[in-house]
Amino acid sequence: MNQRQRQISRLIESEGYLTIDSLVEHFKVTPQTIRRDLTGMAAQGVIERYHGGAALRSSVTNTQYQTRKILHQTEKERIAACLVKLIPNGASLFINIGTTTETIAQALMQHQNLRIVTNNLHVASIMSAKADFRVIIAPGEVRYTDGGIVGDATRDFVEQFRMDFGIIGISGIHSDGSLLDFDDREVSVSRSIIQYSGQVILAADHSKFGRSAMVQLGNISQAHHLVTDMLPAKDIRAILKKHKVQLHLA
Repeated sequence: MNQRQRQISRLIESEGYLTIDSLVEHFKVTPQTIRRDLTGMAAQGVIERYHGGAALRSSVTNTQYQTRKILHQTEKERIAACLVKLIPNGASLFINIGTTTETIAQALMQHQNLRIVTNNLHVASIMSAKADFRVIIAPGEVRYTDGGIVGDATRDFVEQFRMDFGIIGISGIHSDGSLLDFDDREVSVSRSIIQYSGQVILAADHSKFGRSAMVQLGNISQAHHLVTDMLPAKDIRAILKKHKVQLHLA
């Protein structure tokens, strides 16, 4: 890396996420120069490149919640609009932790008579505003970083239910189809959601493919549906085909 790229890396490490505009202002260079720097740094695995900015790449710590809320929001909205077509009125749902699943929860507000079990306080807050929805919040430890509810009590509670659908968001997907996340307590709950759902719907935008995280949740082959915004790589498509996972492109 050149000197400017090293400085960019330190700034992103400090802030978690920086926009191209803020880096242009800081270094007094053109947007094209910053884009080239970020593209090169992403190719070296130093950062994760996003539309309009970049974040530090880590397999140990997830990107800050407020940053994740705005990353790829247009893609998340397209995914949500596509996914909710798979959900009939009157269905029962698990919905797990994540900003993608929160966007899906908002898109589901046009449905009727849903029954929802969730370990996501934001999902519960969104969906409890509808009189014909029944929303059940799982007990457990509330994670201060994002309002996710995790722990053994959460997992045990989830295992009391058998729902029509499990809507799963994920932090990363390895090229071998492994589903990856950062918190083993969250992962144990999501595993139970997968186990006790009639159909598993995995929602993931293109940035999740190839992203690293240290805890393995399962494999993409366990899903019945994958809803994403770009055609996945050949290896992933082969897994989907082999295990008859339906691919939906938003």
